[in-house]
Order: sequence, then C-alpha cells, then structure tokens
Amino acid sequence: MRRIFWAGDSTVTTNKISSYPQTGIGQAFDRYTRDDVIVYNHSVNGRSTKSFIDESRLARIYDEISEGDFLFIQFGHNDEKVNDPARYTDPDGEYIVNLGKFVNVARNKGAYPVFITSLERRLFDENGNLKPSEHEPYVKAVKKAGVKFDVPVVDLWTMSREFLTKVGDEDSKKYYMHLAPGEASWKPEGQQDNSHLKYEGACIYAGMIAKGLIELGGIYRTLVIEDSKVDIEING
Repeated sequence: MRRIFWAGDSTVTTNKISSYPQTGIGQAFDRYTRDDVIVYNHSVNGRSTKSFIDESRLARIYDEISEGDFLFIQFGHNDEKVNDPARYTDPDGEYIVNLGKFVNVARNKGAYPVFITSLERRLFDENGNLKPSEHEPYVKAVKKAGVKFDVPVVDLWTMSREFLTKVGDEDSKKYYMHLAPGEASWKPEGQQDNSHLKYEGACIYAGMIAKGLIELGGIYRTLVIEDSKVDIEING
C-alpha cells in the first residue's frame, strides 16, 4: 500500500456537504490513483506555508508519514496575502525556507516530497484574455526551491493557464465556483468565485497533476493510472 500525504490550501482541501458543489483537487485526486494508493489530504482552507506550520499541521504530518510515503506540497494562494502577517511570506525568502521545512519532514521520515505549483485563478480581461498572474512570483519560487532542495515539481500553474486560455472566459465558469441564485442552499444569492472549483474542475486539474507525475516517471509514475485515461479526463 502506497500513501500520499497532501499539504495545501482551500483549492486542494476535502470539502463537506455544507459547501457543495465546491471540491478540492486533493479530494478528486483518487479518481486517478492506482488501487493500492491512499490519499491523506491534510490541506485546509486559508492556510499558507507559514500558518500551516505555525498551527502544527506539518508536525502532525511528521507524526503520521513514514518511509516510502509521498508528501505533496501545494501552497501560494495565501502566502501572497501581504496585509496578513499571520499568513504572508516573501516569495524569495520565507516562502522558500518554509518549503524546505516540508521537504525536511518528508526526508527525515524516508518519504518522497513533491512540489506542486498553484492553481491559476480564472481571471480574464474585457477582451477575453487571461490576465497576468498574481501567483507568478510564488510559482518561480517553487521552481527555485525544487532546484535548491532537489525536489521534483509538477507545474499545475502552467497547465491550468494553458487550459483556461484554451477554454476561454465563459466556458471556464462551469469548472469554478460560479453559482447561479438558488443553485446552492448555503449561497442562495449565488456567487462568482474564480479561485475554487466545482467537481468537474477539481477532476480536470487533478488529472493534470496525474499527468505531471507520469511525466516525472520512476516511482511517481507508479502512483497513477495509465496515460490514456488521464488524457481522456483532461480533454473530455
């Protein structure tokens, strides 16, 4: 039995029925894993690398993870919050230092760390073009950390931007938490949320991560199902 531990934020977390149809990427990822893989999703809404560590959530993973497991590390959305000292990290400073702490937890227990870049927000301009990304400094930092700590990187940010560009402004709404009035009982007035995902979006982006693991090859390839099924989900 192989185990994946996932540390991240609300784009990854497992949602309860109270926030349906919102679905995290980690919540949908087992659609792509092999039968002998279990996902333990420790991701929590609103967390940055800093707050995740400060709340002893990384310590809990340290207590549970063991040799041969995998630690998926996916942050950025909340590390960007410059006006929130409890969560903000400088992309070229504390953010990289914190990523190293996650790596140390994995390697001290004989597990394999994997960095995953942030999911892109669904933000288009008045001409229907995808806007420049707020995430880019943190994406670059993850790639720097990958080199510094010799950790493989799955670049979800690039894949999600390519997908959003291809699908376009209007059609991409169905993958994110755009709710019509009355669609969800807990949000009767509806909402336009360009960060969080519906089930369909979570499945598509989880498939992109699976595809990234296939491209990494080796032990990472053994976690997920064969290429053709992943491609069907992404393109379908």
